[in-house]
Amino acid sequence: MTCEFDQVDSPGVYIENRRGTLLRIPADSLIPGRSPAIEVISDEPWLVTKISEDPFLPLTKARMIAADLDLQVHF
Repeated sequence: MTCEFDQVDSPGVYIENRRGTLLRIPADSLIPGRSPAIEVISDEPWLVTKISEDPFLPLTKARMIAADLDLQVHF
């Protein structure tokens, strides 16, 4: 699943498509009014691809999944 960062509505591990940055988004971070909220401000949409529903997926597994999806990896 690929979407813009501000459309992320479920916990998991995401890869930022342009730079290959890993993003861990736990369920707590999606609760309205919860702190700290993450806001990304950019002159281009920040597209992310969800690679797992487990926000605590081990890095080696995340790298393998990203490689299988031909996603750039920089983590």
